[in-house]
Amino acid sequence: MSRKPKKGYFVRGQFIAEGSELDLQYKAELKGTAEASRTDLKRESEELQALGQELLTLAPALMARLNLPDKLTEALAEARRITNFEGKRRQMQFVGKLMRKLEDDTVEAIRAALQEQRNGSAQARWLLHEAEQWRDRLIESDTAVTEWMAEHPATDAQQLRALIRQARKDAPVENASTTSQGLAPRKGRAYRELFQLVRTQIDPDHAAEPAADTPDHDA
Repeated sequence: MSRKPKKGYFVRGQFIAEGSELDLQYKAELKGTAEASRTDLKRESEELQALGQELLTLAPALMARLNLPDKLTEALAEARRITNFEGKRRQMQFVGKLMRKLEDDTVEAIRAALQEQRNGSAQARWLLHEAEQWRDRLIESDTAVTEWMAEHPATDAQQLRALIRQARKDAPVENASTTSQGLAPRKGRAYRELFQLVRTQIDPDHAAEPAADTPDHDA
């Protein structure tokens, strides 16, 4: 009587019998690979959706450089308009779906544009802080004026000194009375204009704006 052939399959030329140790090991490896692939795909999908969420904050000039597909651009514009939480959540899922269709180089370009914006924001904050420090030093010390002119000789010295004099004159006296009235020192028009002058010299490409901590307290 002929022996009943074993059930199994070949892998790279090797016969693996069903139920054998090799069979169980191979199937476990396949299962693990499949689960890992599903996990990787889910993680990638979530990352792309998060990237799409960040795209909502990208400056128009940087967005224009990306040359994204029209469908994605329109989906992002719609997401910006939606205020309803659930509606926005569904729209962002759609954005994530469109993001998954992008070429790898486009995705990398998006990441680079977002990083460029983050770096630019950090630089802007540093320049703002630098301008505020110089403004306060100039008002507090004549020595700072000499240092400033040495570093920024293109500054209109006459205008600079006039603004400093007026800012010092406008400064409320810090005492119990001014504190109880909520008056902050050096918040007059000259104080703000001095900041604008300093900021423009430090960063000529930036449209000078009053600092956030300089409300109107004109004398």
